[in-house]
Amino acid sequence: MLVEIQLIAIVVAVACALPGVFLVLRSMTMLSDAITHTVLLGIVLAFFATQDLNSPLLMLGATLVGVATVWVIGALQRTKLLSGDAAIGIVFPLFFSIAIILITRYAGSVHLDTDSVLMGELAFAPFKRTQLFGMDIGPQALWTMIVILLINSVFILLFYKELKLSTFDAALAAALGFSPVLLHYGLMSLVSLTAVGAYDSVGSVLVVGFMVGPALTGYLLTRQLHHMIWVTVITAVINSIVGVQLAFAVDASLAGMIAVVTGVTAFAAFLFSPEKGWLKKTLRRSKQQKKLYKWKTKQEMEQH
Repeated sequence: MLVEIQLIAIVVAVACALPGVFLVLRSMTMLSDAITHTVLLGIVLAFFATQDLNSPLLMLGATLVGVATVWVIGALQRTKLLSGDAAIGIVFPLFFSIAIILITRYAGSVHLDTDSVLMGELAFAPFKRTQLFGMDIGPQALWTMIVILLINSVFILLFYKELKLSTFDAALAAALGFSPVLLHYGLMSLVSLTAVGAYDSVGSVLVVGFMVGPALTGYLLTRQLHHMIWVTVITAVINSIVGVQLAFAVDASLAGMIAVVTGVTAFAAFLFSPEKGWLKKTLRRSKQQKKLYKWKTKQEMEQH
């Protein structure tokens, strides 16, 4: 069971980290937080339509609401009356609160637990199994996230150049015939799909941590996009392995411990990155101040 939990954690982390690279580069990390919460409304609405918690339409409904969240936030920003943070602050609580009200009012007898959506429970993920021709082939969460990981990987491989160009220079991408808007909504669709797939396993809080933490670490430690992607993936794997092992060692929450390890790793990169770290910049600034002080002192002595 420990092996299965470890595998699920690794696959979820990598699946979330891949789109997270572009969220960090586009300064859209708060938007990922909004999406991972508002897709609950899509799950609830799709459940009301199907009356089946196992229906694949739940994932479709959640993805569509995630895209709708991005569109509404963007529409509010385009009015120039609200900043990006203010638009997110309006749409995120509105959609999420509607979902909570619908669950408590009309689905009280159905197993749609808002606490598990937020926090998740990785330890329970292996209990929901997948059967193929009467054979047990492993946890359902593992196979779901493997499929999502493949979708994310294929999308990034196919549109790597377009994503890179639209991320760093959207105007040039549009001039060359690419559609930054289409790529933007495609990326947001992947974020929504990934968040829904990871709900049962780790909850929305850790999904945000997986999307932001490893990618931020990769950004701080590298200078090129392809290097950043590899460092992000490796960091996500290491964080998951260390987090699960520590959680079992001290008998703590799996999702909580992985989130702590992810935060510590990102903070360590922030402090000690050879190129962009706070310590490096502080030392460089201190040296520059000393040089400036010596130069001023020398000028004053020459004047006297």
